[in-house]
Amino acid sequence: MSNHHNLNWLQRGTADIFPHQPDSENSLENLPLFLAQSDRPLRVKLGIDPTGTDIHLGHSIPFRKLRAFQDAGHTAVVIIGDFTAQIGDPTGKSEVRSQLTPEQVKQNAQTYLEQLRPILDFQTKGRLEIRYNSEWLSKLDLGEILRLLGTMTVGQMLAKEGFSERYHQENPIYLHEFLYPLMQGYDSVAVEADVELGGTDQKFNMAVGRDLQRHFGKKPQFGLLLPILLGTDGIQKMSKSLGNYVGLREDALSMYSKLEKTPDSLINDYFELLTNLNLEELPENPRDKQKLLALEVVSQFHGKESALNAQQAALTLVAGQTTNAESVPEFSLTGINFPAKLFYLLSATGLCQSSGEGRRQIQGGAVRLDGDRLNDVDQIFDTTESLSGKVLQVGKKKFIRLTVNS
Repeated sequence: MSNHHNLNWLQRGTADIFPHQPDSENSLENLPLFLAQSDRPLRVKLGIDPTGTDIHLGHSIPFRKLRAFQDAGHTAVVIIGDFTAQIGDPTGKSEVRSQLTPEQVKQNAQTYLEQLRPILDFQTKGRLEIRYNSEWLSKLDLGEILRLLGTMTVGQMLAKEGFSERYHQENPIYLHEFLYPLMQGYDSVAVEADVELGGTDQKFNMAVGRDLQRHFGKKPQFGLLLPILLGTDGIQKMSKSLGNYVGLREDALSMYSKLEKTPDSLINDYFELLTNLNLEELPENPRDKQKLLALEVVSQFHGKESALNAQQAALTLVAGQTTNAESVPEFSLTGINFPAKLFYLLSATGLCQSSGEGRRQIQGGAVRLDGDRLNDVDQIFDTTESLSGKVLQVGKKKFIRLTVNS
């Protein structure tokens, strides 16, 4: 098999690889050498807990790296944490996470896999395994769980980011949360991972996986750490709760409209982490860079034709020609009770996260209907007649065509 001795794909967008030095149980100096010398496909693990329904571009980064491993001839092992999702990853959390039911986890897992289809190779035989960690974790008896707990001290657990902060702030830490990194680490034992991928915030969990592999007499995995993507605001990490995200399930126009406004400070990172384009051949003009980025990313998830249509629709909408704009997502008003206030419509259509945000956007002059600015916070629409077929817009990135179709 070919291991792609040109390992530029491995270095691109990689924040860190550990261990850095030769390991007594692994004579290979580092992962690039491991890849170059391997005479078999490596098993590359990436776990994801289906705690929600949406994946955004920040989540896509490790999956894009996983695809690069697939293309280099290795086996991607995607672990759906249907068991660990019921505990909840405490990483970076200042309080305990809500525990999900098995039914919620199963439903979320299916939506995750559908969103990953444009990224991963689901077709080539031997390139993808999808495993659910309930397969092995649900079978652990109390004795085995006690042996797992016996591999770590309370002091080691409290050194974990999040636990340490919560402990010093005297916020509750529940005993079941200590099981999370151990069970995620045990996943590496169960699937015999050679490499594990994850964000830079997952280093503790990956190290636990290495330790447990040693404990069970297996060769310890390498950890490949990937950057945390900043959101479209350029300030905080991409997050749905912060509203600075681009979701993989968003329509082509919404995705394009957000990405073509990527701040200059982020544009090069976005190209490096979200595309395969040659970074030395990018346009010099910042505006051309933004358009190319948007077109390239939207093409990955919606196809080139839809991306080009979204680009044209975005230009048309910016010019105020909303009646001719194609590719604008639609929202049916059939389920809305009229008379309806404008700020409520902004919330109901998803253009704003709440009625309160809708009020603020109206006051800030960001709301338009077919290009005409709407400034009245208390504006009421008596019927659908004045809205049907028109484009409701918030800022320069969010558009919805209102319809009365059922």
